[in-house]
Amino acid sequence: MSADPPEWQPPRVWTWEGELGGVFGRINRPEAGPTHERELPVGRHPLQLYSLATPNGIKVAVMLEELLELGVREAEYDAWPIDIAAGEQFSTGFLAVNPNGKIPALVDRSGPRPIRVFESGSILLYLAEKFGAFLPRDVAGRTETLNWLFWQVGAAPYLGGGFGHFYAYAPRRWKYPIDRYAMEVKRQLDVLDRRLAECEYVAGDEYTIADMAIAPWYGALQAGELYGAGEFLEVHRYRHVERWRKAIFARPAYRRGRLVNRLSGPPEERLPERHDARDFAGKRLD
Repeated sequence: MSADPPEWQPPRVWTWEGELGGVFGRINRPEAGPTHERELPVGRHPLQLYSLATPNGIKVAVMLEELLELGVREAEYDAWPIDIAAGEQFSTGFLAVNPNGKIPALVDRSGPRPIRVFESGSILLYLAEKFGAFLPRDVAGRTETLNWLFWQVGAAPYLGGGFGHFYAYAPRRWKYPIDRYAMEVKRQLDVLDRRLAECEYVAGDEYTIADMAIAPWYGALQAGELYGAGEFLEVHRYRHVERWRKAIFARPAYRRGRLVNRLSGPPEERLPERHDARDFAGKRLD
């Protein structure tokens, strides 16, 4: 039996030595500025979405499609893909919309001055308040919805950048970080499962932006769609999450939104750009 490798001793001052390896190693860096000049495209609608069909990106496309499903014509939007694997999030144009260099980002051009909105939770809240939908107006309902919206914002990095990174994307698998983050992700699933044993949706009896935020992460995880880790995490045990996930994934707006800005997979399951409802013709929406 081989001995454990010697413990790494951190230097007094950390120095970036280049790519760390792993799936996203070549785009990770310790600086936030642009790497290249590029202007973002602008379509004909007031709302311009710059995104990718990751869990965070899906949230906003689903919200916009849900608004359109309600008949809110002012929610029509153009969606442009940002290929994060190619580093497109580090262009001058994208960083002008989101200085943090992360998708999704939204520009609202409906007023006298464009308004930039970045961070997925902020975009969901902005759209809910702008259009008066999917956010209860009473204090108790609104607060409970925001409780769960911000739960997702705080919890998901443990699932994505923590568990997902070390389980699926790191140069090799190390037991300690996978054990650490698997334990936390299962705790989060249990939090959600216990909550959904009490009510139909996470904030109560009403479908809200909290569900839109949580479903692309924890619903997809429970469906076995994230990181190939369904069996490893025994996601079938979370029956209340499963019931909720199936209901949300069956919504027509969710089915459309999950295809928007998707760059991989069968042609019928991806829609790199979206400019109006006709773009979904021929796509798989079941």
